[in-house]
Amino acid sequence: MANYRNLEVWQLSRVLTKNIYGLTTAFPRSEVFGLSAQLRRAAVSIMCNIAEGQGRWSARDQCNFYIVARGSLLEIESELFIAADVEYITAEKLEEHLNQTEKIGRKLTGLIRSTRDR
Repeated sequence: MANYRNLEVWQLSRVLTKNIYGLTTAFPRSEVFGLSAQLRRAAVSIMCNIAEGQGRWSARDQCNFYIVARGSLLEIESELFIAADVEYITAEKLEEHLNQTEKIGRKLTGLIRSTRDR
């Protein structure tokens, strides 16, 4: 079985998850069960789906989990825009996190393509 922890995309997702947790600690208390929780769940979903995909036997099953991870990544992007729109984060923080998600997105797309081509 391949070690998901060696995948750069998983490592980048781990950093993003840590950053999302840090970012959301500054959100208003009223968002504990709202936007903050959604962002955290989506970030954790990326890491976990990459790991779970690595544990699957077939390339098709692996791809399905990587695609779910990509969906969670895009969810984070949308939620970051909401956070910026309601002024929970600055435009600079939005840009910083979007740069992270775009890099992860490229890596996930590459992982999906290489897995499908096997």
